[in-house]
Amino acid sequence: MALTLTLPTADGVLAAYALRGAMPTKPVAGVAFNRIAYSAAHVVADPLATIDPWLQCAIDWDATIGYRRHLWSLGLGVAEAMDTAQRGMGLDWPTSLELIRRSLDAAKDFSSKDGNALVASGCGTDHLDIDSVKNVDDVIRGYEEQMAAIEALGGKLIVMASRALARVAKSPADYERVYDRVLSQAKQPVVLHWLGPMFDPALAGYWGSGDVDKAMDTALGIIAAHPDKVDGIKISLLDKDKEIAMRRRLPPGVRMYTGDDFNYAELIAGDGFGSDPTHGQSDALLGIFDAIAPAASAALGELALGNVDKFHAILGPTVPLSRHIFAAPTRFYKTGVVFMAWLNGHQSHFTMVGGQQSTRSLQHLAELFRLADAADLLEHPELAVRRMKTLLAMHGVEA
Repeated sequence: MALTLTLPTADGVLAAYALRGAMPTKPVAGVAFNRIAYSAAHVVADPLATIDPWLQCAIDWDATIGYRRHLWSLGLGVAEAMDTAQRGMGLDWPTSLELIRRSLDAAKDFSSKDGNALVASGCGTDHLDIDSVKNVDDVIRGYEEQMAAIEALGGKLIVMASRALARVAKSPADYERVYDRVLSQAKQPVVLHWLGPMFDPALAGYWGSGDVDKAMDTALGIIAAHPDKVDGIKISLLDKDKEIAMRRRLPPGVRMYTGDDFNYAELIAGDGFGSDPTHGQSDALLGIFDAIAPAASAALGELALGNVDKFHAILGPTVPLSRHIFAAPTRFYKTGVVFMAWLNGHQSHFTMVGGQQSTRSLQHLAELFRLADAADLLEHPELAVRRMKTLLAMHGVEA
């Protein structure tokens, strides 16, 4: 007998919904991926902590690290302490550094028992009082402080876009100066991070121009000046054509890590352009991989086996879900990611750092539930229905 519940529709009408009942596709065992795939992993808040949730953060460390082990078990890497973890939007720098430390320690333990556990960690300037940042030298010192702390733990850097730099930079030359200093000091190749204003309005005009093509020229110039210090660049512009254009212009061996949560399937599959493999395909550093981890793992396994049709058959149905989770205001996508983790039993509650579980409407979450079911992403359907009914009751929708 099909599982059913009553869900609100987009126009506010209540309607019965019956689940498909299909389980997630199981990943192919023992297959090494032919793409690097980082999941930007969320944190699990501690709902029992005595804090002011809008002003302070408290983390359930066991559940948070447990979810990273889940991602590693699926062959996915972890992009740690990124905006998915509400970095700069509730998760402060001291807590971020503790998260990085714990994740790196857990990765070592996982690798010694179950194979390699890939981790790269966000390095930014979010610990600075932005109103006190007067010039690019202040930004450089901010980056250097976080670089030193992460590298002291043995961490690989993801050099995150800086709100402070976007605020004080007066020209592309200021970006060139900051990144020249940062890259020249990095102990190992880093991943650069270009986050569009749809994710963070404070990053508008990054790289010194509101014109994306001119901004891209500046970023490519910085990479070309330090190709041995750049593993790749993650861009999150939600514009596949811009990503492809930049990918084709990267120095040989420098990877494009797609951050396009709208078009990731075709960007990862690639178009085979050029003689250098990195010019014709994207690797991944995606927030949506947190929410669709089993499907992402299964699809990447099929791609590695050369089964492109199966790759698209698995990943294609997840795209409508991702586009819904990342719908405007895009910065609230984190609510959908945590909602999925709660539905699937990876955490015991739907509470977020900063109280951000309130940033999406019940109608939005109901549609997310339907799309997750359509993509075969409800790992424990009975549990998902039970938890969805709890949320509905809290909003006055009784069974």
